[in-house]
This record gives sequence, structure tokens and C-alpha cells, in this order.
Amino acid sequence: MIILRNYIITLVVFFAIDILWLGLVAKNLYQQYLGDFMRASTNWTAAILFYMVYIGGLMFFVIYPALERGSWSYALLTGALFGLITYATYDMTNLATLKDWPIFITVVDITWGTVLNALTALVSFFIINFFS
Repeated sequence: MIILRNYIITLVVFFAIDILWLGLVAKNLYQQYLGDFMRASTNWTAAILFYMVYIGGLMFFVIYPALERGSWSYALLTGALFGLITYATYDMTNLATLKDWPIFITVVDITWGTVLNALTALVSFFIINFFS
């Protein structure tokens, strides 16, 4: 049950931070730059499966090692590195394989992924520690 609780905490933190980005800061950014690449409607099955796996990876590779070390700085730095690597994988692959993929979006998205994962790992670390 503790693993599920920690997973849900991390999932909620991730979405709370990401919704601020998607809903306020970058509301029209992706539509403006990626309109031709975007689907008319979201494939929610694929999205949900992706996020379930992604949060599991964040927990396994970042948050649990940080908790074992008792180190918020490890959570922050490793979270940033995890975000950088995972978002760069997606964006750089698109830049390499898709015609007219915008470099601007690549830079913005990788930067956001780095910040999002660093903040998610840090906040989740503190919340999980509070409940432990």
C-alpha cells in the first residue's frame, strides 16, 4: 500500500505542475508550432499508459533512490537529469525523423521536461517523507 500511496502522490504532483504549464504558460504554444502534427482528439488510452509507465520510471530511478539516501538534493538533481534524458529522447528523435519539426519546440520542451521532473521529484520527496 505504501508503494501505491507514493505512486499516487508522485502522479498528483506531476500533473499539478504539468497542468500549470499546459494550461497557463504554454496554452497555445504547442498548437501554434505543432498544429500540423497534432491529432484532432487525444488518444487517452495511449496517454494514460504512457503516464503510468513514466511515473513508475520516475519513482524507480529517482524518487526511491533519493528517499533511501535521505537526500532532497539527490531528488532534485536526479529528477532534472531524468527529465532531461527522457524529454530529449522524445524531442531529439522527432527532430531527427520528422520533417519540419521545430527546433524551438525541442528546446522549450526539453527545458520544461527537466524543470517538471526536478520539481516533481523534489516535491514528491518532501511529501512522501512527511507521511513516512
